[in-house]
Amino acid sequence: MKIAFVIQRYGAELIGGSEYHCRLIAERLATRHQVDVLTTCARDYITWKNEYPEGEDRIRGVTVRRFPTDRTRDLQSFNEYSDWIFHNEHTPADEQKWLEQQGPWSPALLEYLKQHHKRYDTLIFFTYLYAPTVLGLKIDPARSILVPTAHDEPAIRLGLYREVFSLPAGIAYNTHVERGFLKQLFNVQAKVEETVGCGVELPPSRLHELPGHARGGTQEPEAAAEEDDNSESNGDQPLGSPLTARGAVFRRRHRLYEPFALYGGRIDPGKGCEELLDYFGSYAEANGDASLVLMGLKLMPIPESPSVRFAGMLSETERFEALEAATVVVVPSPFESLSLLALEAFSVGTPVLANARSEVVMDHCQRSNGGLYYGSREEFHECLRMLVADDRLRAVMGRHGRQYVRANYRWDVIMDKYDRLIGGVRRPRQEGRQRRGRRRGGRKN
Repeated sequence: MKIAFVIQRYGAELIGGSEYHCRLIAERLATRHQVDVLTTCARDYITWKNEYPEGEDRIRGVTVRRFPTDRTRDLQSFNEYSDWIFHNEHTPADEQKWLEQQGPWSPALLEYLKQHHKRYDTLIFFTYLYAPTVLGLKIDPARSILVPTAHDEPAIRLGLYREVFSLPAGIAYNTHVERGFLKQLFNVQAKVEETVGCGVELPPSRLHELPGHARGGTQEPEAAAEEDDNSESNGDQPLGSPLTARGAVFRRRHRLYEPFALYGGRIDPGKGCEELLDYFGSYAEANGDASLVLMGLKLMPIPESPSVRFAGMLSETERFEALEAATVVVVPSPFESLSLLALEAFSVGTPVLANARSEVVMDHCQRSNGGLYYGSREEFHECLRMLVADDRLRAVMGRHGRQYVRANYRWDVIMDKYDRLIGGVRRPRQEGRQRRGRRRGGRKN
């Protein structure tokens, strides 16, 4: 089959968010289908400036077709216009203007889709929010799948999104929380739906931890998980301890000799990092028994403090070393539709401390018993103090987190769900051909 993904930006160096999620799914499907990604030349989601070369590229087995954006975004004026449109009566024309200002605005991408959509068996649109999805879904909705990556935010209540959620033949939700939220908000008319999410990508050095690897590939997932849990039992040496092999390389490289909380992703106020730094600063003053390590792209100032470390942009392998080394992984964002950071932490057996304002991550913690969550500064302090001090609690949560990922986010589980979605949106066209064939056969008889 030939499948097209449509997404606002795409690149191997884009870590986190819907772009990373899309790339992981596209690369997996490309091992058994012909996959194209239709995207823009933008690398930066703030301005949508054209930085990648226009035309065809090849990234990890996926054909990427890039189209230029027609304008850059002035973030200040866009934020001012957003504040007005979210709080005042307005017209559909005002919303169209807002969509154009938000970007990325790429008429060339949409024109290509109009001319060539029939070449593809299925179109998969990532993220409900941006113009390529809003306008692209109208071109061939009967063979389109939407991966909304949605959460509760002011934009989702604009009138233009009612049509977005009524159009696609298939929807791939990230979580049960997202599915319930969207069902309450919109008249969803998709023929096929799945709660899918994303598989957890481990670097080659960690593949032995997945069921079926390095054991002949014959074990059932539950048996493999149980054996892994027994083999990884730490006894008197807890998960995350510098005395164990877990994360020792990362700890030595970054001279981390004490417990530490880890955050990974965009270091941005919008991801809850401003509040995280504030809460952790007061925790460090009161307790002084842990550090905070930040890895990812820095989009805001980081205070100079001996208890706060900036590790920068890390390779995928080193990211997982950091996740293993951490005492706890903090997910401070109040707005998440999935949180790969939380799932990756669970997958290596590191407990999560999540912002309770994110229903999605709080639900992960509750379903897995692999993490705690906080709704205030005091709760953040108490949860972190408990996780730092209680070795056995971390070990138990670590086992629960691994089991949760293996049951719900193994790649074979995710790919089976995509197969059902793709089969579902293709079925009407196939059945149409069969009915025409039967009618022709009837006349001959």
